[in-house]
Amino acid sequence: MPLELYQAMGRFGLLASRIGPGPHLKSFRLPGGVRPEEFDYFHELIAHEEVAAIGSSGFCDGLGAGFVIGLPPVLAFGSKELVAKVVPQVLLGNKRICLAITEPTAGSDVANISCTARKTPDGKYYIVNGVKKWITNGVFCDYFVTAVRTGGPGMGGISVLLIERSEGLETKQIKTSYSSAAGTAYVTYDEVRVPVENLIGREGGGFPVIMFNFNHERWLIIVAVIRYARLVAEECFKWANARKVFGKPLIEQPVIRFKLARMFSQVEAVHSWLESITFNMTRMSYKEQSATLAGPIALLKYQTTRVAHDVSDEACQIFGGRAITKTGLGSIVEGFQRTYKFGSILGGSEEIMA
Repeated sequence: MPLELYQAMGRFGLLASRIGPGPHLKSFRLPGGVRPEEFDYFHELIAHEEVAAIGSSGFCDGLGAGFVIGLPPVLAFGSKELVAKVVPQVLLGNKRICLAITEPTAGSDVANISCTARKTPDGKYYIVNGVKKWITNGVFCDYFVTAVRTGGPGMGGISVLLIERSEGLETKQIKTSYSSAAGTAYVTYDEVRVPVENLIGREGGGFPVIMFNFNHERWLIIVAVIRYARLVAEECFKWANARKVFGKPLIEQPVIRFKLARMFSQVEAVHSWLESITFNMTRMSYKEQSATLAGPIALLKYQTTRVAHDVSDEACQIFGGRAITKTGLGSIVEGFQRTYKFGSILGGSEEIMA
């Protein structure tokens, strides 16, 4: 993903508008002339929806899926010096950041990560060794917010470090079901030296930092999946009116109207739930959200990805062969049916959500 595109989004204020309200917005011009002090989670919801409405999940994730989950831990738990160094450059699009938690043998089971960080004898650096997998945007990022093991087994031995791309850190593109534009990476840390000042939170306190971040990550996944599902349902409605079958428009077939009604009723239901949760977010601090909304957000994510499954299935039946063709009138439906499962896995699988 070109750096120039990130810089353009930074100048426009789109990057800043995808991180949520807070003092970090004060020095940025936001889209639509919204003043930083007026900005709330509904404005952020709109920003995520507009990106998702492009209708290409791999490209959309390339526009900052790693940044929107990688920067919040720095904002919430990083030192003043770290925030001052990293946040402005990332929000301007000059530097790019991602979240590196998942490993080949530790996905939703975060407490079992094995990437290690040991301190040098002089206590000035951590030496990081290990691997991370399926790291969105990792191919082109400058900063990696990385979960490491600094202590014993379990959640109590986990810390989080901001690791700059440097000697010993290598990234390799992973070919997934969607576009390589997302920059999904296999990240290798081989004796990477990290200043102790890059610790996010406290040593051994990384697990709460990771959990603290999950609500926002899951919420934005919900926003994107619902908007993409709505786009697919809209495409089905337009196609059903345009397509002639047996001498009359496809929409005149009762079974097609039933499919459309089922799709739209499910999308509207989860969107209503999303707006309810978002309203509650505007009335709570980040800490209160973590304590109160974790359950509802997890359940909504589960329900949303189940709706995506149903929408994809019905859309494929309505579009027929075009739904499995990458070009032409069915391209949006084809892209959705090929990639909608990302939402049911990333940020915690459906089984974890339930």
